[in-house]
Amino acid sequence: MAADIDECKYFVREIKKNEGCVLKVKQCYLGDVGCVVWDAAIVLARYLETKQFYDPSSGVNVWAGRRVVELGAGTGVVGLMAATLGAQVTVTDLEDLQTLLKVNIQENQTLISSGSVTAKILKWGEDVSEFMPPPHYILMADCIYYEQSVVPLVDSLKLLSGPETCIICCYEERTEGVNPKVERRFFELLQQSFKCEEIPLDRQDPEFSSPDIHILHIRRKEFV
Repeated sequence: MAADIDECKYFVREIKKNEGCVLKVKQCYLGDVGCVVWDAAIVLARYLETKQFYDPSSGVNVWAGRRVVELGAGTGVVGLMAATLGAQVTVTDLEDLQTLLKVNIQENQTLISSGSVTAKILKWGEDVSEFMPPPHYILMADCIYYEQSVVPLVDSLKLLSGPETCIICCYEERTEGVNPKVERRFFELLQQSFKCEEIPLDRQDPEFSSPDIHILHIRRKEFV
């Protein structure tokens, strides 16, 4: 991807929030997987607004003041949504995605009042000391696709998770190519250290949900 966001052709994907304001997320026409707003990211972003987490009419806001780390943030849409709901968010990805992340943070800054969002480089499997203490939530959307990244991804989840950490993972089930094998490997590794709960469709956003897009709540076994 071009180092300067102005040099690459992009278009804006709009994600409307429940209260009516709109997240405007730039994504690139050309580039790697991180340059695109994937369906799973929108499903997860809208899930963060469901009544179990956020219901202003009854004073419920699970996100207020919570520390959140998003892994493989790409365009940053999930982390941006959490920040608009009041969370203190760090969106992370590889170095070549930082420009796009920062542009999208700037683009949506006016929607973020009580929360905050910053972008940082995190390569899975490497040192996470700057993200400590463990966040309350780790968010990840469509991060299970490269065979070689499965082990470091699970390592990062282990390193980042503490007693209060809930990992919310959203992924689109894909049946072509190596995808089923990669998903199987990921869950085999994950289940050695973590307990997973699948969230039924009736607890997801009624409009932005799909039978082939799964949302899981994941916690370290020793803390459950």
